[in-house]
Amino acid sequence: MTRKINLAVAQLGPIARAETREQVVKRLIAMLKEAAGRGSTFVVFPELALTTFFPRWYFEDQAEIDTWFETEMPNAATRPLFAAAAELGVGFNLGYAELVEEDGRIRHFNTSIVVDTTGKIVGKYRKIHLPGHSEYEAYRPWQHLEKRYFEPGNLGFPVYEVDGAKVGMFICNDRRWPETWRVMGLQGAEIICGGYNTPTHNPPVPQHDHLNSFHHLLSMQAGSYQNGAWGLASGKVGMEEGSMLLGHSVICAPTGEIVAMSSTLEDEVIAAVCDLDACRAIREQMFNFKLHRQPQNYTLISEVASEPVPA
Repeated sequence: MTRKINLAVAQLGPIARAETREQVVKRLIAMLKEAAGRGSTFVVFPELALTTFFPRWYFEDQAEIDTWFETEMPNAATRPLFAAAAELGVGFNLGYAELVEEDGRIRHFNTSIVVDTTGKIVGKYRKIHLPGHSEYEAYRPWQHLEKRYFEPGNLGFPVYEVDGAKVGMFICNDRRWPETWRVMGLQGAEIICGGYNTPTHNPPVPQHDHLNSFHHLLSMQAGSYQNGAWGLASGKVGMEEGSMLLGHSVICAPTGEIVAMSSTLEDEVIAAVCDLDACRAIREQMFNFKLHRQPQNYTLISEVASEPVPA
């Protein structure tokens, strides 16, 4: 008997700087309902799904920066989303900016959570591979200040049991790093999911702009195949406050095949019936970690470089 689950990705069109959390949550609930109407029981939302992508602006006032962060989850603005999930019997993965007091100090993370079909938070992930820069750079048409506003995640790459499936999370840039996928693959993740806010123009390497979609899909397909997992990625897309964000939200099979992909730059739901047992065929026949891995030869991967990487 196969273990089939209907999975959905809910892509978000642009979010204006002035748009409120409450307005965005209404859009999320509408897509949650659409996914439920298609038979889905789990939905993936984008990175920083509750606001515009605020790291594109340079702020000096910490109080102003903190207005973009959530201090609890769920909160007054997002509680209706959790209620809708419980009512519909649909779990979800949601990205947001998290402000929390830990170790006696205030900390800021780019965070995502996984919620089960009862509306309960089952797990949390904090983005580890932060891209961009920490100081203002005048040559850029917009900034990418994740290194200024967030610190690297401190939870590792956990895998959670969610309604009978093993689920792991990434956030945006994480999907490009094979270590992200492998650590969760080693834990038996069957679904590896997350969101992104990827601009179609990268000022430091504009010669690669035409490859943005290719690199995004390459990362998703290779990660899914090499770890025998279903890969789901949800983008925030379209022209958002002057920055064009990449589309092509996607669902990839454990074989690396694309089984569903968005076709617009707007709010859009894609879905696919996914056989979790298909993960086993890849993990037992192609990449049998227990049988074929030779980790004694991989130690360089986890070593900290003693010399600067050449430019």
